[in-house]
Amino acid sequence: MTTDHELAGRLATEAGALLLDVRAELAHATAEERKAAGDKRSHEFLMAALTAERPDDAVLSEEGVDDPVRLAARRVWIVDPLDGTREFSELGRTDWAVHVALWEAGELVAGAVSLPAQGITLATPTVVAPPAGPDAPRVVVSRTRPPAIALEVRDALGGTLVEMGSAGAKVASVVQGLSDVYVHAGGQYEWDSAAPVAVARAAGLFTSRLDGAPLVYNQRDSKLPDLIVCRPELADAVLAVTAG
Repeated sequence: MTTDHELAGRLATEAGALLLDVRAELAHATAEERKAAGDKRSHEFLMAALTAERPDDAVLSEEGVDDPVRLAARRVWIVDPLDGTREFSELGRTDWAVHVALWEAGELVAGAVSLPAQGITLATPTVVAPPAGPDAPRVVVSRTRPPAIALEVRDALGGTLVEMGSAGAKVASVVQGLSDVYVHAGGQYEWDSAAPVAVARAAGLFTSRLDGAPLVYNQRDSKLPDLIVCRPELADAVLAVTAG
């Protein structure tokens, strides 16, 4: 039987391949048409695949209707069929992702982040730790609306900014050693961070809420508005800013 880790990795990769096909098919359509088609077709693929492969499990998807039964379920797949819809719609951009994570009995137990346009899937249980970073930590932020707290962290650490699109791509950049700190405040949901956090933890990175509290998933309210993912040696310095 396929393990949960293998399934997460395979489905994230296959959904990513489907999205690349959608992007090519709609290359001459409007950005809005690409966004809508990408969200819909990736969601439908993941729901059908999970129904076939894990029929007894619940699913929480950004593009689906939330079923309250998941709150009583022992196992819940938390998926974002297309993280970074804006970047996906802009032909040539590579900073978008597919998230597939499994929550079981209170914990994230498996996860995968596919970066289809980069030909990369990062998946548990084994994720290579990032190489050593530069002396000036790189803080990855949104290219359109970096939160003020991220700028405060940059200043406190004497670091630099790296601009990027989706949450999954940002966390993946820390995992890959392309940045060192990701701090987000306001406007995320469980599906934005579940798979990226599972992957980051497997790579030995630090993850928490801005106040240092643990990240908790499969809650009645699926909003999970803030997040830290960083190299463990930077955690205390980051928390000194964010928790204060």
